[in-house]
Amino acid sequence: MSFFNQVFKGPQLAYYFKKISIAVFIFIVIVAGYFFSQLFFDLSKFSQFIFDFVLQRSNYNFAYFTSSIIGALGIISFVGLVLLVGSWVERRVIAKFQIRVGPNRVGPFGLLQPIADAIKLMQKEVLVPAIADKTLFLIPPVAIFLPAILAWGPIPWAPNMSYLNINVGILYVFAVSSLTVPIIFFAGWSSMNHYALLGSMRTVAMMVSYEIPISLSLLSVAIITGTLNFSEIVLWQSTNSIWLGLFMPFSLFTFFFASTAEINRTPNDIAEAESEIVAGYHIEYSGMKAGLFMAVELGNAVLLGALVTSLFLNGWFLFGIEKFVPPYIIFIGKTVAIYLLLIWLRATFPRFRLDQLMNFAWKTLIPVSIINFFVIAIEVTILNQFQSTGILIYIFALFNIFLFLGLIVVWSKIFSVDKFQPEKIQPKFAGEIGGLEAMKGVKSVD
Repeated sequence: MSFFNQVFKGPQLAYYFKKISIAVFIFIVIVAGYFFSQLFFDLSKFSQFIFDFVLQRSNYNFAYFTSSIIGALGIISFVGLVLLVGSWVERRVIAKFQIRVGPNRVGPFGLLQPIADAIKLMQKEVLVPAIADKTLFLIPPVAIFLPAILAWGPIPWAPNMSYLNINVGILYVFAVSSLTVPIIFFAGWSSMNHYALLGSMRTVAMMVSYEIPISLSLLSVAIITGTLNFSEIVLWQSTNSIWLGLFMPFSLFTFFFASTAEINRTPNDIAEAESEIVAGYHIEYSGMKAGLFMAVELGNAVLLGALVTSLFLNGWFLFGIEKFVPPYIIFIGKTVAIYLLLIWLRATFPRFRLDQLMNFAWKTLIPVSIINFFVIAIEVTILNQFQSTGILIYIFALFNIFLFLGLIVVWSKIFSVDKFQPEKIQPKFAGEIGGLEAMKGVKSVD
Protein backbone atom coordinates (compact mmCIF):
# COMPACT_ATOMS: atom_id res chain seq x y z
CA MET A 1 0.00 0.00 0.00
CA SER A 2 2.86 2.39 0.83
CA PHE A 3 4.36 1.78 -2.63
CA PHE A 4 0.99 2.54 -4.24
CA ASN A 5 0.71 5.78 -2.27
CA GLN A 6 4.24 6.85 -3.19
CA VAL A 7 3.76 6.23 -6.93
CA PHE A 8 0.24 7.61 -7.39
CA LYS A 9 0.40 10.92 -5.62
CA GLY A 10 0.83 14.53 -6.73
CA PRO A 11 2.56 14.98 -10.10
CA GLN A 12 2.89 11.23 -10.64
CA LEU A 13 -0.89 10.80 -10.47
CA ALA A 14 -1.46 13.58 -13.00
CA TYR A 15 1.19 12.09 -15.29
CA TYR A 16 -0.31 8.59 -15.28
CA PHE A 17 -3.83 9.98 -15.62
CA LYS A 18 -2.74 11.91 -18.73
CA LYS A 19 -1.15 8.81 -20.28
CA ILE A 20 -4.21 6.65 -19.55
CA SER A 21 -6.52 9.32 -20.98
CA ILE A 22 -4.49 9.48 -24.19
CA ALA A 23 -4.52 5.66 -24.51
CA VAL A 24 -8.30 5.54 -23.97
CA PHE A 25 -8.80 8.33 -26.52
CA ILE A 26 -6.68 6.52 -29.12
CA PHE A 27 -8.64 3.29 -28.50
CA ILE A 28 -11.96 5.12 -28.95
CA VAL A 29 -10.71 6.74 -32.16
CA ILE A 30 -9.61 3.35 -33.55
CA VAL A 31 -12.95 1.70 -32.73
CA ALA A 32 -14.94 4.63 -34.08
CA GLY A 33 -12.72 4.72 -37.16
CA TYR A 34 -13.38 1.04 -37.85
CA PHE A 35 -17.18 1.45 -37.76
CA PHE A 36 -16.91 4.67 -39.75
CA SER A 37 -14.79 2.94 -42.40
CA GLN A 38 -17.30 0.12 -42.76
CA LEU A 39 -20.20 2.54 -43.08
CA PHE A 40 -18.49 4.91 -45.51
CA PHE A 41 -16.24 2.46 -47.33
CA ASP A 42 -17.35 3.60 -50.79
CA LEU A 43 -18.44 7.24 -50.88
CA SER A 44 -19.35 7.01 -54.56
CA LYS A 45 -22.54 5.17 -53.53
CA PHE A 46 -23.68 8.25 -51.62
CA SER A 47 -23.02 10.58 -54.55
CA GLN A 48 -24.88 8.18 -56.85
CA PHE A 49 -27.78 8.05 -54.38
CA ILE A 50 -27.98 11.87 -54.31
CA PHE A 51 -27.84 11.99 -58.11
CA ASP A 52 -30.65 9.42 -58.50
CA PHE A 53 -32.72 11.10 -55.76
CA VAL A 54 -32.59 14.50 -57.45
CA LEU A 55 -33.02 12.99 -60.92
CA GLN A 56 -36.33 11.40 -59.91
CA ARG A 57 -37.64 14.83 -58.83
CA SER A 58 -36.01 17.04 -61.46
CA ASN A 59 -34.16 16.92 -64.78
CA TYR A 60 -30.73 15.50 -65.56
CA ASN A 61 -28.93 18.85 -65.67
CA PHE A 62 -30.10 19.87 -62.20
CA ALA A 63 -29.21 16.45 -60.76
CA TYR A 64 -25.73 16.64 -62.30
CA PHE A 65 -25.29 20.19 -60.99
CA THR A 66 -26.36 19.18 -57.47
CA SER A 67 -24.00 16.20 -57.24
CA SER A 68 -21.18 18.35 -58.65
CA ILE A 69 -21.73 21.03 -56.02
CA ILE A 70 -21.64 18.43 -53.23
CA GLY A 71 -18.38 16.97 -54.60
CA ALA A 72 -16.83 20.44 -54.87
CA LEU A 73 -17.87 21.24 -51.29
CA GLY A 74 -16.24 18.00 -50.16
CA ILE A 75 -12.90 18.97 -51.73
CA ILE A 76 -13.11 22.55 -50.45
CA SER A 77 -13.93 21.26 -46.96
CA PHE A 78 -10.86 19.02 -46.98
CA VAL A 79 -8.62 21.87 -48.16
CA GLY A 80 -10.17 24.17 -45.55
CA LEU A 81 -9.47 21.61 -42.83
CA VAL A 82 -5.88 21.37 -44.04
CA LEU A 83 -5.48 25.15 -43.88
CA LEU A 84 -6.96 25.18 -40.39
CA VAL A 85 -5.01 22.28 -38.90
CA GLY A 86 -1.90 22.43 -41.11
CA SER A 87 -0.31 25.40 -39.37
CA TRP A 88 -0.74 23.73 -35.97
CA VAL A 89 0.74 20.45 -37.24
CA GLU A 90 3.65 22.23 -38.88
CA ARG A 91 4.51 24.29 -35.81
CA ARG A 92 4.22 21.33 -33.46
CA VAL A 93 6.30 19.00 -35.64
CA ILE A 94 9.02 21.61 -36.19
CA ALA A 95 9.02 22.24 -32.44
CA LYS A 96 9.79 18.55 -31.88
CA PHE A 97 12.74 18.78 -34.27
CA GLN A 98 14.01 21.89 -32.48
CA ILE A 99 13.49 20.36 -28.99
CA ARG A 100 10.83 22.81 -27.82
CA VAL A 101 7.13 22.65 -27.03
CA GLY A 102 5.39 24.66 -29.72
CA PRO A 103 1.89 26.18 -29.40
CA ASN A 104 0.23 24.77 -26.26
CA ARG A 105 -1.69 27.63 -24.65
CA VAL A 106 -4.90 28.18 -26.66
CA GLY A 107 -7.11 25.11 -26.29
CA PRO A 108 -6.02 21.55 -25.44
CA PHE A 109 -2.52 20.92 -26.82
CA GLY A 110 -2.75 24.33 -28.50
CA LEU A 111 -5.31 23.07 -31.05
CA LEU A 112 -7.15 26.40 -31.12
CA GLN A 113 -3.99 28.40 -31.86
CA PRO A 114 -4.68 28.58 -35.65
CA ILE A 115 -8.14 30.01 -34.95
CA ALA A 116 -6.63 32.61 -32.60
CA ASP A 117 -4.06 33.53 -35.27
CA ALA A 118 -6.79 33.89 -37.90
CA ILE A 119 -8.86 36.14 -35.61
CA LYS A 120 -5.78 38.25 -34.91
CA LEU A 121 -5.07 38.65 -38.64
CA MET A 122 -8.70 39.58 -39.35
CA GLN A 123 -8.57 42.33 -36.73
CA LYS A 124 -5.39 43.88 -38.12
CA GLU A 125 -5.61 46.92 -40.35
CA VAL A 126 -5.23 46.22 -44.07
CA LEU A 127 -2.94 48.86 -45.54
CA VAL A 128 -2.93 49.75 -49.24
CA PRO A 129 -0.06 51.88 -50.58
CA ALA A 130 -1.24 55.25 -51.87
CA ILE A 131 0.50 54.82 -55.24
CA ALA A 132 -0.45 51.16 -55.69
CA ASP A 133 -2.71 49.93 -58.47
CA LYS A 134 -5.75 49.37 -56.25
CA THR A 135 -7.52 46.82 -58.46
CA LEU A 136 -4.52 44.62 -59.20
CA PHE A 137 -3.33 44.96 -55.61
CA LEU A 138 -6.54 43.44 -54.19
CA ILE A 139 -6.89 40.57 -56.68
CA PRO A 140 -3.73 38.40 -56.05
CA PRO A 141 -4.45 37.33 -52.40
CA VAL A 142 -7.76 35.83 -53.54
CA ALA A 143 -6.76 34.70 -57.03
CA ILE A 144 -3.75 32.75 -55.75
CA PHE A 145 -6.18 30.25 -54.20
CA LEU A 146 -7.71 29.38 -57.58
CA PRO A 147 -4.81 27.17 -58.83
CA ALA A 148 -4.53 25.55 -55.37
CA ILE A 149 -8.23 24.55 -55.48
CA LEU A 150 -8.68 23.80 -59.19
CA ALA A 151 -5.69 21.45 -59.29
CA TRP A 152 -7.55 19.01 -56.99
CA GLY A 153 -10.12 18.33 -59.73
CA PRO A 154 -8.60 15.34 -61.60
CA ILE A 155 -6.89 13.77 -58.56
CA PRO A 156 -8.40 10.31 -57.79
CA TRP A 157 -9.08 9.73 -54.10
CA ALA A 158 -10.38 6.19 -54.64
CA PRO A 159 -12.12 4.16 -57.35
CA ASN A 160 -14.92 6.30 -58.79
CA MET A 161 -13.88 9.22 -56.55
CA SER A 162 -12.40 11.71 -58.98
CA TYR A 163 -14.20 15.02 -59.33
CA LEU A 164 -12.88 15.70 -62.84
CA ASN A 165 -11.97 12.39 -64.47
CA ILE A 166 -10.57 13.75 -67.75
CA ASN A 167 -8.12 12.18 -70.18
CA VAL A 168 -5.77 15.20 -70.02
CA GLY A 169 -5.50 15.33 -66.22
CA ILE A 170 -1.72 15.92 -66.12
CA LEU A 171 -1.94 18.65 -68.75
CA TYR A 172 -4.81 20.25 -66.83
CA VAL A 173 -2.87 20.34 -63.55
CA PHE A 174 0.23 21.71 -65.27
CA ALA A 175 -1.80 24.45 -66.98
CA VAL A 176 -3.71 25.41 -63.83
CA SER A 177 -0.57 25.53 -61.68
CA SER A 178 1.05 27.87 -64.22
CA LEU A 179 -1.55 30.52 -63.36
CA THR A 180 0.39 31.18 -60.15
CA VAL A 181 3.20 32.88 -62.13
CA PRO A 182 1.23 35.95 -63.38
CA ILE A 183 -0.64 36.22 -60.06
CA ILE A 184 2.65 36.53 -58.15
CA PHE A 185 4.00 39.05 -60.67
CA PHE A 186 0.81 41.14 -60.37
CA ALA A 187 1.20 41.12 -56.58
CA GLY A 188 4.72 42.54 -56.82
CA TRP A 189 4.12 44.95 -59.69
CA SER A 190 0.85 46.41 -58.37
CA SER A 191 2.48 47.27 -55.03
CA MET A 192 4.62 49.94 -56.74
CA ASN A 193 7.46 48.92 -54.46
CA HIS A 194 10.91 48.26 -55.87
CA TYR A 195 11.62 45.44 -53.42
CA ALA A 196 8.25 43.77 -54.08
CA LEU A 197 8.84 44.02 -57.84
CA LEU A 198 12.33 42.53 -57.55
CA GLY A 199 10.99 39.76 -55.30
CA SER A 200 8.22 38.91 -57.77
CA MET A 201 10.65 38.89 -60.72
CA ARG A 202 12.98 36.52 -58.88
CA THR A 203 10.04 34.28 -58.02
CA VAL A 204 8.83 34.20 -61.63
CA ALA A 205 12.36 33.42 -62.89
CA MET A 206 12.67 30.55 -60.42
CA MET A 207 9.22 29.14 -61.16
CA VAL A 208 9.63 29.29 -64.93
CA SER A 209 13.04 27.58 -64.65
CA TYR A 210 11.74 24.70 -62.54
CA GLU A 211 8.65 24.17 -64.70
CA ILE A 212 10.94 22.61 -67.33
CA PRO A 213 12.16 19.65 -65.20
CA ILE A 214 8.61 19.24 -63.84
CA SER A 215 7.24 18.91 -67.36
CA LEU A 216 9.99 16.41 -68.27
CA SER A 217 9.20 14.25 -65.23
CA LEU A 218 5.47 14.33 -66.01
CA LEU A 219 6.21 13.48 -69.63
CA SER A 220 8.18 10.46 -68.45
CA VAL A 221 5.13 9.30 -66.48
CA ALA A 222 2.92 9.80 -69.53
CA ILE A 223 5.06 7.77 -71.94
CA ILE A 224 5.48 4.79 -69.59
CA THR A 225 1.77 4.58 -68.72
CA GLY A 226 0.46 5.71 -72.12
CA THR A 227 -2.09 8.08 -70.59
CA LEU A 228 -2.54 11.51 -69.03
CA ASN A 229 -5.45 10.36 -66.86
CA PHE A 230 -4.62 10.19 -63.15
CA SER A 231 -6.92 7.24 -62.45
CA GLU A 232 -5.42 5.21 -65.31
CA ILE A 233 -1.89 6.03 -64.07
CA VAL A 234 -2.81 4.64 -60.64
CA LEU A 235 -4.34 1.53 -62.21
CA TRP A 236 -1.22 1.01 -64.40
CA GLN A 237 0.95 0.88 -61.28
CA SER A 238 -1.41 -1.60 -59.65
CA THR A 239 -1.63 -3.79 -62.77
CA ASN A 240 2.16 -3.97 -63.16
CA SER A 241 2.72 -4.33 -59.39
CA ILE A 242 5.30 -1.55 -59.23
CA TRP A 243 5.31 2.03 -58.04
CA LEU A 244 6.51 4.56 -60.59
CA GLY A 245 8.61 6.11 -57.83
CA LEU A 246 10.70 2.90 -57.86
CA PHE A 247 10.67 2.48 -61.63
CA MET A 248 11.82 6.07 -62.29
CA PRO A 249 13.35 7.43 -59.05
CA PHE A 250 14.97 10.39 -60.77
CA SER A 251 11.60 11.55 -62.13
CA LEU A 252 10.19 11.32 -58.60
CA PHE A 253 13.11 13.33 -57.20
CA THR A 254 12.86 15.91 -59.99
CA PHE A 255 9.14 16.39 -59.57
CA PHE A 256 9.36 16.62 -55.79
CA PHE A 257 12.35 18.97 -55.62
CA ALA A 258 11.23 21.22 -58.47
CA SER A 259 7.71 21.42 -57.04
CA THR A 260 9.08 22.74 -53.74
CA ALA A 261 10.50 25.62 -55.78
CA GLU A 262 7.14 26.08 -57.48
CA ILE A 263 5.23 26.33 -54.19
CA ASN A 264 7.97 28.24 -52.31
CA ARG A 265 8.69 25.61 -49.69
CA THR A 266 11.93 25.19 -47.78
CA PRO A 267 14.69 24.73 -48.88
CA ASN A 268 13.53 26.55 -52.04
CA ASP A 269 11.54 29.41 -50.50
CA ILE A 270 14.21 31.96 -51.35
CA ALA A 271 11.66 34.26 -53.03
CA GLU A 272 9.91 35.11 -49.76
CA ALA A 273 12.62 34.23 -47.25
CA GLU A 274 13.21 36.44 -44.23
CA SER A 275 16.91 36.61 -45.12
CA GLU A 276 16.25 37.94 -48.63
CA ILE A 277 14.75 41.14 -50.07
CA VAL A 278 12.47 42.02 -47.14
CA ALA A 279 9.46 39.69 -47.61
CA GLY A 280 9.51 39.20 -51.34
CA TYR A 281 6.55 39.96 -53.56
CA HIS A 282 4.02 40.37 -50.70
CA ILE A 283 5.95 42.91 -48.64
CA GLU A 284 3.18 45.51 -48.91
CA TYR A 285 0.39 43.13 -47.90
CA SER A 286 -0.83 43.19 -44.32
CA GLY A 287 -3.59 41.70 -42.18
CA MET A 288 -5.65 38.89 -43.63
CA LYS A 289 -4.30 39.49 -47.15
CA ALA A 290 -0.83 38.53 -45.95
CA GLY A 291 -2.42 35.60 -44.09
CA LEU A 292 -3.93 34.32 -47.34
CA PHE A 293 -0.49 34.18 -48.96
CA MET A 294 0.81 32.20 -45.99
CA ALA A 295 -2.22 29.89 -45.93
CA VAL A 296 -2.01 28.95 -49.60
CA GLU A 297 1.49 27.60 -48.99
CA LEU A 298 0.02 24.94 -46.69
CA GLY A 299 -2.63 24.05 -49.26
CA ASN A 300 -0.03 23.73 -52.01
CA ALA A 301 2.15 21.50 -49.80
CA VAL A 302 -0.72 19.03 -49.30
CA LEU A 303 -1.58 19.27 -53.00
CA LEU A 304 2.02 18.30 -53.80
CA GLY A 305 1.61 15.28 -51.52
CA ALA A 306 -1.56 14.26 -53.40
CA LEU A 307 0.14 14.62 -56.79
CA VAL A 308 3.19 12.59 -55.71
CA THR A 309 0.88 9.92 -54.27
CA SER A 310 -1.14 9.61 -57.48
CA LEU A 311 1.75 9.78 -59.94
CA PHE A 312 4.50 7.86 -58.15
CA LEU A 313 3.14 6.06 -55.06
CA ASN A 314 0.28 4.02 -56.57
CA GLY A 315 -2.52 6.25 -55.28
CA TRP A 316 -5.07 4.47 -53.10
CA PHE A 317 -3.50 1.01 -53.50
CA LEU A 318 -1.36 -0.39 -50.65
CA PHE A 319 -0.51 -4.10 -50.92
CA GLY A 320 -4.13 -5.27 -50.69
CA ILE A 321 -4.95 -3.24 -47.55
CA GLU A 322 -7.39 -1.19 -49.66
CA LYS A 323 -9.79 -4.16 -49.51
CA PHE A 324 -10.23 -3.70 -45.76
CA VAL A 325 -9.53 0.01 -45.28
CA PRO A 326 -11.37 2.68 -47.31
CA PRO A 327 -9.12 3.54 -50.26
CA TYR A 328 -9.47 7.28 -49.71
CA ILE A 329 -8.07 6.83 -46.18
CA ILE A 330 -4.96 5.20 -47.68
CA PHE A 331 -4.70 8.04 -50.19
CA ILE A 332 -4.96 10.65 -47.43
CA GLY A 333 -2.40 8.75 -45.35
CA LYS A 334 0.17 8.78 -48.16
CA THR A 335 -0.54 12.46 -48.81
CA VAL A 336 -0.03 13.34 -45.15
CA ALA A 337 3.23 11.34 -45.14
CA ILE A 338 4.58 13.46 -48.01
CA TYR A 339 3.45 16.60 -46.17
CA LEU A 340 5.31 15.48 -43.04
CA LEU A 341 8.40 14.94 -45.23
CA LEU A 342 8.12 18.56 -46.37
CA ILE A 343 7.96 19.67 -42.73
CA TRP A 344 11.02 17.53 -42.01
CA LEU A 345 12.92 19.28 -44.81
CA ARG A 346 11.84 22.68 -43.49
CA ALA A 347 13.05 21.85 -39.99
CA THR A 348 16.46 20.45 -41.00
CA PHE A 349 17.62 21.82 -44.37
CA PRO A 350 19.28 25.22 -44.83
CA ARG A 351 17.85 27.62 -47.38
CA PHE A 352 19.54 27.75 -50.80
CA ARG A 353 20.71 30.99 -52.35
CA LEU A 354 18.97 32.12 -55.52
CA ASP A 355 22.09 31.67 -57.65
CA GLN A 356 22.49 28.13 -56.29
CA LEU A 357 18.89 27.32 -57.21
CA MET A 358 19.22 28.69 -60.73
CA ASN A 359 22.58 26.97 -61.26
CA PHE A 360 21.14 23.68 -60.08
CA ALA A 361 18.11 24.01 -62.36
CA TRP A 362 19.95 24.90 -65.58
CA LYS A 363 23.26 23.10 -65.10
CA THR A 364 22.10 19.93 -63.38
CA LEU A 365 18.38 19.24 -63.16
CA ILE A 366 17.34 20.12 -66.72
CA PRO A 367 20.17 18.33 -68.63
CA VAL A 368 19.98 15.25 -66.39
CA SER A 369 16.18 15.23 -66.77
CA ILE A 370 16.62 15.17 -70.56
CA ILE A 371 18.99 12.20 -70.26
CA ASN A 372 16.57 10.44 -67.92
CA PHE A 373 13.68 11.07 -70.31
CA PHE A 374 15.53 9.49 -73.25
CA VAL A 375 16.45 6.48 -71.11
CA ILE A 376 12.80 6.02 -70.11
CA ALA A 377 11.74 6.37 -73.76
CA ILE A 378 14.17 3.64 -74.81
CA GLU A 379 12.95 1.35 -72.03
CA VAL A 380 9.32 1.93 -73.05
CA THR A 381 10.20 1.06 -76.65
CA ILE A 382 11.75 -2.22 -75.48
CA LEU A 383 8.82 -3.05 -73.19
CA ASN A 384 6.34 -2.51 -76.02
CA GLN A 385 8.01 -5.31 -77.99
CA PHE A 386 6.89 -7.92 -75.45
CA GLN A 387 3.40 -9.18 -74.74
CA SER A 388 4.18 -9.63 -71.06
CA THR A 389 6.73 -7.40 -69.35
CA GLY A 390 7.15 -9.81 -66.41
CA ILE A 391 10.56 -9.57 -64.81
CA LEU A 392 11.83 -7.08 -67.42
CA ILE A 393 10.12 -4.11 -65.81
CA TYR A 394 11.85 -4.87 -62.48
CA ILE A 395 15.21 -5.16 -64.24
CA PHE A 396 14.66 -1.72 -65.76
CA ALA A 397 13.62 -0.37 -62.34
CA LEU A 398 16.87 -1.65 -60.80
CA PHE A 399 18.83 -0.15 -63.71
CA ASN A 400 17.10 3.21 -63.25
CA ILE A 401 17.98 3.25 -59.55
CA PHE A 402 21.68 2.68 -60.28
CA LEU A 403 21.48 5.22 -63.13
CA PHE A 404 19.99 7.75 -60.71
CA LEU A 405 22.81 7.24 -58.21
CA GLY A 406 25.43 7.27 -60.96
CA LEU A 407 24.18 10.52 -62.47
CA ILE A 408 24.33 12.16 -59.05
CA VAL A 409 27.98 11.16 -58.62
CA VAL A 410 29.04 12.06 -62.18
CA TRP A 411 27.27 15.40 -62.28
CA SER A 412 28.60 16.39 -58.85
CA LYS A 413 32.12 15.77 -60.18
CA ILE A 414 31.51 17.80 -63.35
CA PHE A 415 29.89 20.75 -61.58
CA SER A 416 31.78 20.78 -58.30
CA VAL A 417 30.54 23.34 -55.79
CA ASP A 418 34.08 24.49 -55.04
CA LYS A 419 34.50 25.76 -58.61
CA PHE A 420 31.81 28.38 -58.06
CA GLN A 421 32.84 29.62 -54.62
CA PRO A 422 34.13 33.20 -54.33
CA GLU A 423 37.71 33.76 -53.25
CA LYS A 424 38.13 32.87 -49.59
CA ILE A 425 40.14 35.43 -47.63
CA GLN A 426 40.95 34.86 -43.97
CA PRO A 427 39.57 37.61 -41.72
CA LYS A 428 42.15 40.08 -40.43
CA PHE A 429 41.73 42.31 -37.40
CA ALA A 430 42.92 45.89 -37.23
CA GLY A 431 44.98 45.19 -34.12
CA GLU A 432 46.94 42.49 -35.94
CA ILE A 433 47.73 44.34 -39.15
CA GLY A 434 48.51 47.83 -37.90
CA GLY A 435 45.29 49.78 -37.50
CA LEU A 436 43.09 51.58 -40.01
CA GLU A 437 46.01 52.70 -42.15
CA ALA A 438 46.89 49.10 -42.91
CA MET A 439 43.26 48.28 -43.79
CA LYS A 440 43.75 50.05 -47.13
CA GLY A 441 45.77 47.08 -48.32
CA VAL A 442 43.09 44.53 -47.48
CA LYS A 443 40.95 43.27 -50.34
CA SER A 444 37.20 43.30 -50.00
CA VAL A 445 35.17 40.15 -50.34
CA ASP A 446 32.03 40.05 -52.47
